[in-house]
Amino acid sequence: MNDTSTLSGELSFISLADLFQLLGGNTGTGVLKITSQYAPNPGYIYFVKGNPVNATCGRLKGIDALYPLFGWLDGSFEFREEKVQKSKVIKQGRMEIVLDALRMLDDGAIKKLGPPSDMLTDETIKKDSLPLIKGAIGDYSYIIGEEEFEDGRPIVKEGKYGKWMWVILEGTADVEKETENAPMTVLRLGEGSFIGTFTALLFGKYARKSTVIARGKVSLGLLDTERLSREFNSLSPDFRSLLLSLDIRLKKITDRAVALYTKKAEDMALPEGAKVITGKGSSKHDISIITDGVAYLIGKTQHGDFPLFTLEKEDVIGPLPFLDIGHEPEFAFVAASNDLKLKKLDTGNLQAEYDNLSGLFRSFMYNICACISLTTRVAYHLHSKAKKNNKK
Repeated sequence: MNDTSTLSGELSFISLADLFQLLGGNTGTGVLKITSQYAPNPGYIYFVKGNPVNATCGRLKGIDALYPLFGWLDGSFEFREEKVQKSKVIKQGRMEIVLDALRMLDDGAIKKLGPPSDMLTDETIKKDSLPLIKGAIGDYSYIIGEEEFEDGRPIVKEGKYGKWMWVILEGTADVEKETENAPMTVLRLGEGSFIGTFTALLFGKYARKSTVIARGKVSLGLLDTERLSREFNSLSPDFRSLLLSLDIRLKKITDRAVALYTKKAEDMALPEGAKVITGKGSSKHDISIITDGVAYLIGKTQHGDFPLFTLEKEDVIGPLPFLDIGHEPEFAFVAASNDLKLKKLDTGNLQAEYDNLSGLFRSFMYNICACISLTTRVAYHLHSKAKKNNKK
């Protein structure tokens, strides 16, 4: 190991879940060591480009060693950047691990390790509530002002026009969608989360897709959208298409979740003769952009295949090498008829562009991906609930 650590601190100040999001947003490669006076052995988590590939704790290895570490509420952490020699044995995505761990903590499936004190009870995670999405700001120089919103005050309203973008400095905000009966809370955003999308960086009017409401007092950092727009426009057309495709996925999976919530979801019929085309005959790790035709994103659940939404011209399909959105190839697949046309993208070039992005822009990307991943899990939950109710 190196003689100096890149990042260190106390778990009482920043949780393992927050560390996952911080290291993921900065594509860290190295070893995270966790120690606690209440554990006989330290825990080691091995990251490659922000993703956990292996873990050890005593005799435990892989995912079996990783999940219990989320219960360590008192202790120290130390992350060292270095080349990781461990083989990849953890197959789950970063966001899936965090969300599953938070759920297991809430259900008591993960033992909390720390002093017997009521002060250690995590009041931010409650039964039937959504996990809190947090992130790392990356670069404070993009913040040109600060604003405060009191509890219950809307920060943006669905359908209203506006291109202001913020990062949450302190507090929590709920993302809501209007329904016929009452608003549906889709996401909960915490410190380091962004309010806004890449589409807002384009020329022309921009209508807000959701309402965002302050829960408690919220402090926001107003972002320099002109500077973000310059960075966006300096990217290659392929990378810009990828970013806009993320926005489209977030909108579509949100609409799907709302339809399931209001019990107005319609079955998505696949064309006759549709085939799985993840990579279209080549490696499943290929990334492509649709130039013509329609494809279908199909989720994998314990109840069978679950059609999520359609992918159309200009949409990007395939696994991103640097971020996880909880879709293809591990957690969903893409199907299409024979008339679909794709243009393969250069993964190496995309990775190089991502590596050269500013820290804040990478954090912005990570936030959108985290929102896609969590909203997809909300849709899965509502789909599973509907299936169970239909069996009664």
